[in-house]
Amino acid sequence: MFDFVSVKLSLCIIISILIGFYFEPHLKTCGLVLLGSLVTLLIAYIKSIRDGFPYFGPISYFTTICLGFFIVALSNPKNSSSHYSTLTLSKPAVWKVKIREVLKPNSYSNNYIVEAKTSDSISVSGKLLLNIQKDSNKIRAHYVDQELLLISEALAIKPPLNPYGFDYKDYLKKQGVYHRLQIGVDSYSKTKNSSKTLIGIAANFREQLIRKLKEAPFGADELGVIQALLLGQRNDISARTYDSYKDAGAVHILAVSGLHIGILLLLLQFLLKPLELLPKGKTIKLIAIVLLLWSFAFIAGLSPSIFRSVMMFSFIAYAMYLNRPSNTFNILALSMFVILLIKPMVLFQVGFQMSYAAVFAIAWIYPMLQRFWYPKNWILRKGWQLLSVSCAAQMGVLPISLFYFHQFPTLFFISNLVIIPFLGIILGIGILVLTLAWFDRLPDIVANAYNFLIGKMNSVIAWVARQENFVLRDISFDQFQLVLTYGLILLFILSLSKPTFRKVSMFLIGVLFFQVWLTYNQWQLDKTEYFILGHQTANTFFLHQKGDHLNIIGSENSHLERITANYKVARRIDSVNKTSLENSYTIGKNQLYVIDSSGIIPYLKGLDYLLLTQSPKINLERLIDSVRPKQVLVDGSNYKSFVNRWKETCLKKEIPFHYTGEKGAFYFAIE
Repeated sequence: MFDFVSVKLSLCIIISILIGFYFEPHLKTCGLVLLGSLVTLLIAYIKSIRDGFPYFGPISYFTTICLGFFIVALSNPKNSSSHYSTLTLSKPAVWKVKIREVLKPNSYSNNYIVEAKTSDSISVSGKLLLNIQKDSNKIRAHYVDQELLLISEALAIKPPLNPYGFDYKDYLKKQGVYHRLQIGVDSYSKTKNSSKTLIGIAANFREQLIRKLKEAPFGADELGVIQALLLGQRNDISARTYDSYKDAGAVHILAVSGLHIGILLLLLQFLLKPLELLPKGKTIKLIAIVLLLWSFAFIAGLSPSIFRSVMMFSFIAYAMYLNRPSNTFNILALSMFVILLIKPMVLFQVGFQMSYAAVFAIAWIYPMLQRFWYPKNWILRKGWQLLSVSCAAQMGVLPISLFYFHQFPTLFFISNLVIIPFLGIILGIGILVLTLAWFDRLPDIVANAYNFLIGKMNSVIAWVARQENFVLRDISFDQFQLVLTYGLILLFILSLSKPTFRKVSMFLIGVLFFQVWLTYNQWQLDKTEYFILGHQTANTFFLHQKGDHLNIIGSENSHLERITANYKVARRIDSVNKTSLENSYTIGKNQLYVIDSSGIIPYLKGLDYLLLTQSPKINLERLIDSVRPKQVLVDGSNYKSFVNRWKETCLKKEIPFHYTGEKGAFYFAIE
C-alpha cells in the first residue's frame, strides 16, 4: 500500500494540515515558501530527466507539505481582510446573513450556520452560528440560501464549562466558525429575492421531498430511519432508535456514507451492465454511473458527508472501469488527496476519518481473509465474504470508534450479517419510494410495505442492542492509544501478509509498549487527586477524585449524570460515591466555605475560598471586609443579576472572582 506515490502524497498533505491547523501559519509566508518549493521542484524535474537527479521524490514530498500549509492558511477565514473579526465586535451591529446549513434544534433555539454578508452596511465575510429563540406560538421555517437582517452582538463561542465536556468551540473552529449571533423570535426580518446556490437548491429539494414523505403512511420511527438512510437527514430520529443502532454497531447505516454509495455503485454496475454491449459501452457506463451517483448526492442535499462519499466512489468507479485491482489504493489515496485540496478541514470530521479507514481496511485486509479460507459451499462462501468485509471494516474503524465513542459492540457482525445483504434491496426500493413520492404517485401499499421492511430492520437492530452484556462501554482511550493501536494493526497485518522475524518482533515490541503505556497511566492515576467545582444551571456540585475513585458532591439529576459520565471515562474512574453538599470543606491546606440561600455567614477569618450558591441575599462588600476571603467563587445556581453585582464588588475590592458560567469549572489547589 505504501509503495504508491498517491498514498505518500496523501500522508504528506495530512501531516501538513494537522500541523498547519494548530500553528496557523501566515498566508503570505506559506505562499512564498510554496512558490519557492515549486520552482525548486521544476528545476529538480528537469535535472532528473537530463542528469538522473536522485532527489526529485523528496522535493516533491516537501512541496506537497508546503501545499498543505498553504491550503490550510487559505481556508482559515481569519486570513481574509474582509473577515468580520477585523471589525469591533464588542457592541451589537446590524447583520445581513445568508443561511448555509440548518442544524438540529435544541430545547431553547433553532440553530443555523450562516455566512455574513454585511455588518453595519460594511461588506464582510465569514461564517457564524445563529441561534433563534424558540416560540411555541410562532413557528417559522428557514431554509438554506435564505437571507436575514438582524441586530445582535457577535459573541465568542465558549469552550466546555466542565472537564471533558464536548468541545463545541473546537468543533466549530474546524468549520471556520468562531462567533455566534443570538436573537429572539421577532428580532429579525427576511430579505426578498435571496440569491440561490447549488447547495441551497439541493437542500431545499431534499426538504420538499421530506415534506412529501411525511404525508405518506409511515410510522414516526420508520420515517426517521428512512430520512437518514436515503437523505442523510438524522434530525427526526428518536434518541431510543439512534441508541439502538449505536449499541448494535450499525450506526453507520443511519448516515448516507461510503457504505450506501458503495452499495449503490455495485447496484448500478449490475443494472447498467448491458451498456457494455454498445460501442464504447464501458465508457458510457462509467459516465452514466458517475452522473447517477452525483444525482443521488443532489437528492440527498449535497451535504459534506455525501459530497465526500460520492467523490470517493466516483474515483473507485473509475478504478473498476480500468479493471486493475492494484489501482484500488492508488485511486482511494488520489480521491482523498483531491478532497483535502478542496476542503482541508474535512480531515477533522469523524465521518471522513471512519469512511477512509473502513474502505482502506477493506481493500487491504479483505483479500487476505479470503485467501485464509475459501469455502466451496456457496452459502458458506457468501457468509464468509460478508463476515470478512465486516471484520475488515471494523478493524479499520475500531481505534477511531473507541476514541470518539468509548464503546465497542461485540455483536456488530450479527447486525451486519443480517442487514447488509438486504441493504441493497432496501436502498433500491427506497429510491423508488423517493421517486414516486416526489411525483405524488406513491401508493399506500408500497409505502406500507416499505414501512414494514424498515420496521423489521429496526426490530432486528433493537434485539441486538438489548444484549447489554455484549456491549463494552465507558472504554477510556486517548490520542496516544489511537495512534499506537493503528501502528499495532499495521504491524499485525504486515506480519500476517509476509511473516518475517523482524516484522513479528516489531509487532511484539509494539504490544509491549502498549502495555507499558497502560501501566504508566495507572501509576499516574494512583497518585492523582483533584477537587473541582463544576458548572450546572440551578445546581451546585463538586467532583473529588482520588486515584480511580470519584466522590460526586451535590444533588443528583440526569444532566449531572451526563457531565460526570464524561469525566469518569476520561479519568479512568472505577468506583463512584455520592454525598450531599456541606457548608465547609478542607482541601489540602486550604479552607472552603459555602454560603447558600440560607445566608449563614462563617465566623472564620482569612478564608482561602468563599463559594456563593443559590443566590444568597447578602451584602458581599461587608462580608469581604468581615471574613477577608482570598478568592470568591460563584457557580451556576445563582441569578445572573446577583453574579454581575458580586463581580463588580470583587473588582472594587481587588478580590479574585471566578464565575463558572464564564470561566468554566474551578480546580482547587491541592498541596
